[in-house]
Amino acid sequence: MPNNQFKRGELYSFMTGKASTAIARRLQKNFKQVGIDITVEQWSVLYHLWKQDGMSQQELCNATFRDKPSITRLVDNLEKQKLVKRVASKDDRRMNLIYLTDEALKLETQTLEVANTTLNEALDGVGPDNIAICKEVLQIVYDNLK
Repeated sequence: MPNNQFKRGELYSFMTGKASTAIARRLQKNFKQVGIDITVEQWSVLYHLWKQDGMSQQELCNATFRDKPSITRLVDNLEKQKLVKRVASKDDRRMNLIYLTDEALKLETQTLEVANTTLNEALDGVGPDNIAICKEVLQIVYDNLK
């Protein structure tokens, strides 16, 4: 039986969107407080490059769920800040691979600590069982719609 009887403001997308926005705002505030001069969006690109350096812009689009113009803008700004560099692919000269600079590598530990602190703030008072259920439900919703 479908579970589609919702009151205004109770839709999952609104609830998860509000929580996601609140976490992003707090993370941005926490970055600023410790003197890290990057946006949450830029951090998400760096995060994926820390996991796998040398990704193509299309791979970054897929990993961050952003479109090509957004990734181009983010990479442009990260390049201006000397945090990434574009290198033409040896296999396909039409494609650029994005690599971290030494400056970006220096930010990894500090930004991950701030992100973990922020996540702990967000999950204060939420028990491990509730976190597990939330993860499971959101994964099912994602799998149903991908």
